[in-house]
Amino acid sequence: MNLTLFDLDGTLIPNDSDHAFGAFMVDIGWANGEQWRARNDEFFAQYQAGRLDLAEYIDFATSVWRSRPLAEALAARERFMAEVMLPQIQAQARALVEQHQKAGDLVAIVTATNEFVTEPIAAAFGVEHLLAVQLKRDAQGAYTGAIEGVPSYQAGKITRVQQWLAGLGRQWEEFERVNFYSDSMNDLPLLDLVSHPVATNPTPALADIASARGWTTLKLFA
Repeated sequence: MNLTLFDLDGTLIPNDSDHAFGAFMVDIGWANGEQWRARNDEFFAQYQAGRLDLAEYIDFATSVWRSRPLAEALAARERFMAEVMLPQIQAQARALVEQHQKAGDLVAIVTATNEFVTEPIAAAFGVEHLLAVQLKRDAQGAYTGAIEGVPSYQAGKITRVQQWLAGLGRQWEEFERVNFYSDSMNDLPLLDLVSHPVATNPTPALADIASARGWTTLKLFA
């Protein structure tokens, strides 16, 4: 059996779901218009530059919905999926995931976006295993704005994959081949570790590294 890992934002979908969810919060009037949108854009630029303070961003990004009744937040997420995300899930990305599933690979999405935003996206791709940033809850089950455990960001993706495999009673070494598809320089630690890294819709910086190291490059989106 092979192991196949997918980054999500920019890799399987052409946009960033975390940033898009923030913009959606502005669109539906839950966030403070242009001021909030500007801060959301600032965090996104920090992520692209590889210097995001993830704990600070998670507190900011969840603040706009976590104080609302959960049913209301879930309804907004459902609208976000229908209006924003489902149109972004393209046939060629679905086909790539299905190709590995039909080959019998163990498949997971490993993303630095939080679980609240990404759970329905992984479900839309038919991927059972989602390793996303986990959100801490209090004794009443309310989201606190803090991160639970190791975040699946940069080198943390390696730790989360190892923890997930251990939970399945599996080990990295038992797989004949480990594929990882990603667009981002933030994923270099995991790309360096796997046997078959695939720079997918890569940023210019990642495309240069992929070329220098002889990695496969894949362009899913025009």
